Amino acid sequence: MECSRMLQTATREKLRKYDSLRGREVQQGEFWDLVIITAVDESQREAYELQIREKVQRKELPLGPRYRVFSDPPGAKIGNGGSTLYALQQLSDSYGKALGRFRVILIHAGGWSQRLPIASALGKIFAALPLGDPLYQMLEIKLAMYVDFPSQMKPGVLVTCADDIEIYSLAENDTIRFDKPGFTALAHPSSLSTGTTHGVFVLDSCEKSASSQMETVSCLHFLHKPSINRMQECGAVCVRHSSCFSLADAEFVYTDSTYYVDFDTAKSLLNLLKQLGPLECEIDAYGDFLQALGPKATIEYTRNSANVTKEESSLVQVRQKIFSHLRGTPLNVILLNNSKFYHIGTTSEYLFHLTEDAALRTELGLLSSAFSLCPNENPEGSAACCVMYSVLAPSVSVAAGSVVEFSRLGSGVAVGSGSVVSGCWVDPGLSVPDGVFMHSLCVNHQDQTRFVTIVFGIKDNLKHSVEAPACLEELQLFGVSLAECVSHWGLQKEVLKFSGDTSSCSLWNTCLFPVCSDQQRSFSVSLEMLQAILGGSTFTLPKDTQLMSMQESLQWKNLEEMLKFRKGLYDEIMQRRGN
Repeated sequence: MECSRMLQTATREKLRKYDSLRGREVQQGEFWDLVIITAVDESQREAYELQIREKVQRKELPLGPRYRVFSDPPGAKIGNGGSTLYALQQLSDSYGKALGRFRVILIHAGGWSQRLPIASALGKIFAALPLGDPLYQMLEIKLAMYVDFPSQMKPGVLVTCADDIEIYSLAENDTIRFDKPGFTALAHPSSLSTGTTHGVFVLDSCEKSASSQMETVSCLHFLHKPSINRMQECGAVCVRHSSCFSLADAEFVYTDSTYYVDFDTAKSLLNLLKQLGPLECEIDAYGDFLQALGPKATIEYTRNSANVTKEESSLVQVRQKIFSHLRGTPLNVILLNNSKFYHIGTTSEYLFHLTEDAALRTELGLLSSAFSLCPNENPEGSAACCVMYSVLAPSVSVAAGSVVEFSRLGSGVAVGSGSVVSGCWVDPGLSVPDGVFMHSLCVNHQDQTRFVTIVFGIKDNLKHSVEAPACLEELQLFGVSLAECVSHWGLQKEVLKFSGDTSSCSLWNTCLFPVCSDQQRSFSVSLEMLQAILGGSTFTLPKDTQLMSMQESLQWKNLEEMLKFRKGLYDEIMQRRGN
């Protein structure tokens, strides 16, 4: 309990400090000089820049730092390692030698968030969290949790990801310093099973560690998603000696999250990019960079493709060049013994952490209702539902385990348990079933502004693909094959189309969702289609209804209109609060 209380106190203090910086000009050295966010392509870059401009105008961010968005080059996927190298190149092109004076945070936020589709249109770095006034998004949480870093950091780059939260406490006289050459990584005590899905540090002497809240040690070897046997063979497993410790397990490993590179190492990475030339494969900023470091690093990992989504012929050669270039670079590790790492990269994780996870709710001070008009508000800390940036009419009910965000719900609307309603305008009296994801998008369709409401089951796998449209039986929506779904909508299987690359057919690129002239109608029609599947009934779509996929909806999204809808909610909430 003492460890939890210290985590809560330390986290609330960081939030208080960050809140004091929001909307005001920061002093030199008080905050980051550059906040860099990566995007997967030019379209995502423009979307991110638009949202950052609005956040700066609304004084939701500290003023003074340069906020920049860098997109990956067109062509092959390059992974967050490739994004890191190209971002460094763009920084060098923009600032030249002046870069050697800057403290930079680089947040990886590129990609389409297929496992967290509420973040697909506007980006996971802009996913909302139920705290703060104005409401926090993941961007603010990242900046708040690292608010003490810039003043204790030599010029260089802190590399982190958009979909995780790290919280930690330190003893009174401890500070995290990023002042050593090479790489300096944060490390968190984790169970051995957690280590199998993360990076794991092999330390100089595990027995000597874990006696205080924080220590800085050198690392012998970095393992990427190792088996438990491998952790034990390599000496990565540590034994707990400390009383103040975020983990109860007697045996544990230290796992990765965020790391810093000093300016000279950043220049070295730039030289590496010159050696590699145009990238044609995915590089991992953790697995491919950190495995090359430490005196016990070996070249064997370069041939291991177990954790690669798509293996390209050039991957081994590229990894070997990275290994030979980075070999001998120091890897320092800051052990944060009273710390926690939270991942919010899937819809299930998102629902759990925002509605059920009592620890995170207490540590961050998450609310059940944040920046919303809810006549039936839940008290703070009740692990029930979560309503953010929304206007709910009287007699609306939202069941336990559900999230409503950026939405307008009419009187008598009922949202079932374990569901997500995002960006929707719901007519009075409608009921959203349990375990459903509903998300309305504004799209440009045939030169007109139209609306599409995406509907999936929370447990549906949007990435699972089949090789041909003929394999509809293998794709399932709410546990029902697409072939059967189509029959409930009075359609022939042959009518169903797939967008984009039709050699790979998935729920992501199946044209399932009706294009409608207004937002409420869009929600109602998609809900009726869903009810037909769940109830085994038939719903006939109006003649000549156009259907769009999630992939197409993102391609043709009208971000300005979506943000205008949010602005309308913002104005109404502010006005009614003022009254």
